[in-house]
Amino acid sequence: MNINIRALAAKCIYAVVDQGRSLADELPKQQDRVEGKDKGLLQEICYGVLRFLPELENDVRGLMDKPLTGKQRVFHFLILVGVYQIKYTRIPDHAAVSETVAATAQLKNKHLKGLINGVLRNYQRKFQSEQESAKDSDYIDAKPLPDAIRFNHPSWFIKKVRAAYPQQWESILLANQEKPPMWLRVNQKYHQVSQYQKLLDKAQIDYQFIEPSTGAIALSQAVDVNKLPGFQDGWVSIQDGAAQHAARLLDAQKGDNVLDCCAAPGGKTCHILEYTPDLALITAIDIEETRLIRVNENLQRLKLNANVITGDAANPKTWWDNQLFDRILLDAPCSGTGVIRRHPDIKWLRKENDIANLKVLQQQILKNIWSLLKPGGTLLYATCSILPEENSEQIKDFITKQADAELISIPEGEDNIGWQLLAKPNKQSMPSMDGFYYAKLKKVNK
Repeated sequence: MNINIRALAAKCIYAVVDQGRSLADELPKQQDRVEGKDKGLLQEICYGVLRFLPELENDVRGLMDKPLTGKQRVFHFLILVGVYQIKYTRIPDHAAVSETVAATAQLKNKHLKGLINGVLRNYQRKFQSEQESAKDSDYIDAKPLPDAIRFNHPSWFIKKVRAAYPQQWESILLANQEKPPMWLRVNQKYHQVSQYQKLLDKAQIDYQFIEPSTGAIALSQAVDVNKLPGFQDGWVSIQDGAAQHAARLLDAQKGDNVLDCCAAPGGKTCHILEYTPDLALITAIDIEETRLIRVNENLQRLKLNANVITGDAANPKTWWDNQLFDRILLDAPCSGTGVIRRHPDIKWLRKENDIANLKVLQQQILKNIWSLLKPGGTLLYATCSILPEENSEQIKDFITKQADAELISIPEGEDNIGWQLLAKPNKQSMPSMDGFYYAKLKKVNK
């Protein structure tokens, strides 16, 4: 039996939206069932539907007499899979419809074949009509869409972003709907950035931007990692431009004892070692042992060494050897709201009350890890969140309560508490980085 990609996509999306499972867990299971380009198509459809979920659901509203519920719920997502292909991909409409309808057999409910076909054919006509109307300069959509549909985010999140960034909220939400650029981190143990640029030129891989302060390279379009010169030899890694600021801002020195807290999947651990190869030791901890597999794989590919430990950052007594650290990178557990464009399932998995719970956990970790830092040492607090309560408000509260904590200014952050990076819609001349936050703290003698 041929594996139907659309059926696999519908299962993935159902698992995320209705069962609360992570796309990072569900997608690889389904990708293992297909080969070659089909893996990429499956990812494209899953990511696309999750990016535009409210919009797609609005598109099919009114095209069915009653919603599909219960055991038929997966077929609701199959319809969205078909609509996404018609609206957002170059797959010919007839192929998108026929393959999506054929998925009913693999999903073991052939009697819904007629319904799926009818809904998609009706949507196809509706979409074509809307496109023709849009060409008319006098065409005006009489009913403005609610923000949740227009920006494809949950209402609670839109309210938070709008309150925090009254001038930028729309651009932030629009950026979250884009495909992120692919950023490279050059391992300067082997090549300077300018040398690696020449290798990319030779391999005919186009790039559009070099970040001056870190040397991060943004490609013009994503490529298979195995096509990157020297990837398997550790010459280059994939890491967003925002995350590449961590090693620079931590600024570890020769002979330092360094802790990378909540380290998985290990990109920052490896970058710190590349940035300062003559450290005394770097310890990478993460609470999930299975996630440390990736840390060890990355270290092995890059031919680097670290002390990798399964440990709870909120309870250092269970793993700490009583040796104080000169530098600590605390990549705190967070909402992930700065990386929605990379992980669109975050929009549907994260709930409003999660933020308060995460804030408590961050406070606990920050307080307990601070005690592991030497007097005169530096702690770099980082999140991939854009919410002030996890970032600037968290740090303001900490330095108010912690007498020996002093905020070190980050030039890019101007006079603010730390440095908040925001994802913005991509431009050809300046590709966007992920939403990220950094605050640098020094332990002073009081």
